[in-house]
Amino acid sequence: MNITPDYKQLIELAHYRMPFGKFKGRYLVELPEPYLIWFQQSGFPPGKLGLLLRSMLEIKINGLEGLIRKIQKDFPK
Repeated sequence: MNITPDYKQLIELAHYRMPFGKFKGRYLVELPEPYLIWFQQSGFPPGKLGLLLRSMLEIKINGLEGLIRKIQKDFPK
């Protein structure tokens, strides 16, 4: 099985900012892992935001934040 990343989605994820709450305006990569885990336990929001938060949690769990930060640097918005 060959898995290829969707670069447009990764670029969007790298530049997406939290739209509400305590961390409003921060890039999702800047959210603390315990905050993302809280969403996992309480339920992610519906729609695109929930999908992006879920993806960011997986990225953080697997120690791949550097990939997102590189995308932010290489593909400024």
